[in-house]
Amino acid sequence: MTLDLLSALAAFAFVSSITPGPNNLMLMASGANFGFRRTIPHMLGVGLGFVFMVMLVGAGLIQIFDAYPLSHTILKVGSVAYLLFLAWKIATAAPVRDGQGQGTPMTFLQAAAFQWINPKAWTMALTAVTVYTPDTTLWAIGIVALVFGAINLPAVSSWTVLGRQIARVLTNPARLTAFNWTMAALLIASLYPVVFP
Repeated sequence: MTLDLLSALAAFAFVSSITPGPNNLMLMASGANFGFRRTIPHMLGVGLGFVFMVMLVGAGLIQIFDAYPLSHTILKVGSVAYLLFLAWKIATAAPVRDGQGQGTPMTFLQAAAFQWINPKAWTMALTAVTVYTPDTTLWAIGIVALVFGAINLPAVSSWTVLGRQIARVLTNPARLTAFNWTMAALLIASLYPVVFP
């Protein structure tokens, strides 16, 4: 992999990881509702789950979509339905009282599994593998996955920090409820490019 291609990949990884999307909006909401420390498993699940996804997509999973186009449609419908469910959970999250939230943040495994139905993650993984790998060797795919892992985790973690800072303003239940409903609406809005390509 040339330095130019590596630089372009790093820029793509940063921009696609730092911009709003389902993962980042959920991490911001989790940071506001549960704090940074309790959201660490969620952040690690996003970062490592996406690295694993890039490896499997690059290793041949994309061929399934080419061979069976209906599988892509089924994944899309399931993804939209699950994101609507998550938006409802965010909107109706109970306020945190004395540092003890009544709900629980997403676990590592839940966040890692979520990557497989996250439309933005699929777009990022498919683009990374098809545009930024100089060849289809596991070595090239591994480099792409490692670059994303190194950039993605700090980028998505910044959204948790932002959520934690916003929590200082969300000191009463009415403001927290308004924030949660806003985050849920933004999560639904992030589906627009998927539903209306």
